[in-house]
Amino acid sequence: MIKITFPDGANKSYESGVSGLDIAKSISHQLAKEVVAVKVDGEIWDAHRMIEKDARIQLFTFEDREGKGAFWHSSAHLMAEALEFFYPGVKLGIGPTIENGFYYDIDLPEGAVLTDSEFKKIEDKILELARQDAPYIRTEVSKSNALETFTTKGDQYKVELIQDLTDGTITFYRQGNFTDLCRGPHLPSTGYIKAIKLLSIAGAYWRGNEKNKQLTRVYAISFPKQKMLVEYLERLEEAKKRDHRKLGKELDLFTFSAKVGMGLPLWMPRGAQLRERLENFLKKVQKDFGYLPVITPHIGNKELYVTSGHFAKYGKDSFQPISTPQEGEEYLLKPMNCPHHCEIYNARPRSYKDLPLRFAEFGTVYRYEQSGELHGLTRVRGFTQDDAHIFCRPDQLKEEFLKVMDIVLYIFRVLKFDDFSTQISLRDQSDHSKYIGSDENWIKAENAIIEAVKAKGIDAVVEYGEAAFYGPKLDFMVKDAIGRKWQLGTIQVDYNLPERFNLEYKGNDNLMHRPVMIHRAPFGSMERFVAVLIEHTAGKFPLWLTPEQVVVLPLSDKFNEYAKKVSELLENSDIRSFVDERNEKIGKKIRDNELRKIPYLVIVGEKEQDEQLISVRKQGDGDKGTMKVEDLVKIIDQEIQQALVFKQ
Repeated sequence: MIKITFPDGANKSYESGVSGLDIAKSISHQLAKEVVAVKVDGEIWDAHRMIEKDARIQLFTFEDREGKGAFWHSSAHLMAEALEFFYPGVKLGIGPTIENGFYYDIDLPEGAVLTDSEFKKIEDKILELARQDAPYIRTEVSKSNALETFTTKGDQYKVELIQDLTDGTITFYRQGNFTDLCRGPHLPSTGYIKAIKLLSIAGAYWRGNEKNKQLTRVYAISFPKQKMLVEYLERLEEAKKRDHRKLGKELDLFTFSAKVGMGLPLWMPRGAQLRERLENFLKKVQKDFGYLPVITPHIGNKELYVTSGHFAKYGKDSFQPISTPQEGEEYLLKPMNCPHHCEIYNARPRSYKDLPLRFAEFGTVYRYEQSGELHGLTRVRGFTQDDAHIFCRPDQLKEEFLKVMDIVLYIFRVLKFDDFSTQISLRDQSDHSKYIGSDENWIKAENAIIEAVKAKGIDAVVEYGEAAFYGPKLDFMVKDAIGRKWQLGTIQVDYNLPERFNLEYKGNDNLMHRPVMIHRAPFGSMERFVAVLIEHTAGKFPLWLTPEQVVVLPLSDKFNEYAKKVSELLENSDIRSFVDERNEKIGKKIRDNELRKIPYLVIVGEKEQDEQLISVRKQGDGDKGTMKVEDLVKIIDQEIQQALVFKQ
């Protein structure tokens, strides 16, 4: 018998050789129908794989991220089998899962072409294969046998992947007549897959290297129910309407230029004003919480990032070093702000009375993202982080962490990100090689986050292996208006950079001590945050943030001067206003400005001019009646104040 321990700490005895699926059946038959994968001692397994010793387990359904991963990866294998059927001799690259669905990179036979007109027949073939309910069978193979299998098949991409693997760690998965190199996990059988949709095709260089051959990347998504696919496709259509790249162009917020460079956004005046208001909003919050502004350069000596560990970790993904006329001297475009802030701390001696020190900067950093990964404002090569680093004593850590959580939660409330979840991202439990710092420091940092989250009364999911290389973190995942999840806001506890930069303060015992460092970025990056905000609001920004708050619409040219006077009165009260003087009918002006998402529409004609009044319409709320300009000012001011009031 073996002891199986569940996430809540409860345990139960089973015979050795029991599977996650068997365990699910012992709980309920309904659960057994839904379980698609299992975590065994921190590692994701097939639900039907045998467990032969005491273990901690967690069962996953399609509703879980891990469950979706197994489901979609299994679907990728089925799609590859269908592609081999229609394109004999096709060579297969990789077929991983992504945030929504999966893709497979393929090298089509010479002369073969895959277009979206072929999607339907491929989908039908996948469903035909799925209905055969073939089991996914996992086998461990030696490196020599693995190489022989794919060399014989003539699949050089798999051969190349196998050459990089260690003997004794290689597994194949087979369903029906199809076998693939794969770590897994997979579904128990193909029958779980009930609905599938091929979404698009794109070009992708093999292994992301522009020197390699360009393959065809086929994107798709699958579900255990047809209804779920229909709902997803409806959300996808809504997402297209909300696409920040489309709305950003329509609202004249930002642009890109090939001459400037890929992934380097240019902010138009309206976008720059929007971004400036977001920055000023956070600056005010930070000032109230005792943050001190700092400014650091866009480049730094390579040795700075060698000391911090960023060069070893991110050097390959950064812009390459800049050589100066001084022999041996190299600089990097700044990939992170934190090493610079450490040096600001180190600029003079610090006492325990100085702490906590909270340095804040809207610092622009640069990462060389692959061209195929660039996507509007959400994935760029130059972006500005709302970065801050808190240097505090260990006894101040919990309180400071809680204050940062207050800031994040306040921002979410103001911007109506009401549906969010939190994730405590910790080290991998078994493999510590990718992290810097001592076990003692990691344990202290992880416990500090867990205790702070518990004190705040927030339910958080614990994920092992998701920590930053220098410390654990608390991540905030926001669900937008159409149900998509975005990672916004992160708080990280770091005992390691203070050691690497030899940061110290004199304690009340006259001895030197090491401060703890908190990294925090409530927005994450200004670019990504604005993109998410555009899509969440569909471009209808909160009143305090929107580029124009009021448009004044004269009924005819005769009332243009009065309209300008009204606009000036509004501007004098710090309300962003403009006059639509176009020679168009009032109905068209109203429709056009509602499409531009202007919150308040003010209409003026002969009656309004004679009585020195205005007629007001509110976006989405219709006619608000006739009033004085100062009455509208009060309404707008009150609406903004209520939106921005801080509630702990």
